[in-house]
Amino acid sequence: MQRKMNKLAICFFGSILFFVLGTDGKAQTKISELVNIENAQRIELIGYGLVTGLDRSGDRTMGSRGSAFTVQSIASMLDKFGVSVNPGQLRTRNVAAVMVTAKVTPYHAPGSELDITVSSLGDASSLRGGVLMQTPLLNPQTQKVYAYAQGPLVQGGFESGIPGARVSRNQSLTATVPAGASVVANNIYTPSRDQPLGLVLRKPNYSNARRIAEAINGQYEEEIAAVSNAGNVRVAWPEGFESTGDLNFFTSNILDLEVEVETPARVVINERTGTIVAGGDVEIGEVLVSHGNIQIETQRIPFVSQPPALSGGETVQGSIAQVKVNEERAQNMVIEPNTRVTELSQSLTDLGLSARDIISIFQAIDKAGALKGKLIVM
Repeated sequence: MQRKMNKLAICFFGSILFFVLGTDGKAQTKISELVNIENAQRIELIGYGLVTGLDRSGDRTMGSRGSAFTVQSIASMLDKFGVSVNPGQLRTRNVAAVMVTAKVTPYHAPGSELDITVSSLGDASSLRGGVLMQTPLLNPQTQKVYAYAQGPLVQGGFESGIPGARVSRNQSLTATVPAGASVVANNIYTPSRDQPLGLVLRKPNYSNARRIAEAINGQYEEEIAAVSNAGNVRVAWPEGFESTGDLNFFTSNILDLEVEVETPARVVINERTGTIVAGGDVEIGEVLVSHGNIQIETQRIPFVSQPPALSGGETVQGSIAQVKVNEERAQNMVIEPNTRVTELSQSLTDLGLSARDIISIFQAIDKAGALKGKLIVM
């Protein structure tokens, strides 16, 4: 895949990281990166299971806030092994009830392996060191079992502490098991001459759909591709392609074709990390930005009232509240018409604004209708 890229500018504003991607708004991209094959969409699988081997960090089985479903699941599992127990007598913190999710495509044949994600369902404090017991994964719409999952969890977080103090790093209640599920049944996709090849655009766009159809027709020098709508292109099978192998070969050639697609002008803001990613083709119309900070400080000054000696009075403690307001002089900046993001980033740097200020300014510019692009806030 070839990209027409001019430059990448990285600017730092205190705690904010600002990426500016310079591009001409178009790029050569393979069709396979833009579309999915119709009737070959992936299926989201889900399952309920148990994680064992936890170091007293699993679900509680006692008290009013205990996880009753975990106790019932443990008793049901032991019953399958011929061990009969009274659920009311179970006292274990080494087990946690979890939800297991995975994604399967119509190209995963029985025996294929899937990556799975495991997340806590009860009140466990950590899944570190746990092992997922065999869990069926099914399509919630049809209740059909597609795979079985099992294996030791890979978890990058931890949590530790004592009463009154606790420290944690990353997420300790979510884990993964690479290649942790094995496919046992699936609806394998097979192309058929009875139905044209359907290309479903991942991001519907009439211009891109038209370019895909033109690229296919130009490659085979006949009108075999047509745009059904902004999200679908239908391709007729050419003469001479009859067997399943021939149809798959034709599909592979189609997906390898490159087209010049439009890359929409966007500004993406991640408020949690203070990161802004903007395309270099994003322009800003004429607008006035006036910025000023108001700082409010409050404090309480303690004092002690001491009565005279032998007066019989009591010593009294108190405090006096003080409030101070500081307002900075507003900083004004006029943005000229068709200003690029690279130029705006330099202007904001000169003002010495904080990460929160810059994010607020971008949101305000978008609300004013001066941002010639789409603003996405994560």
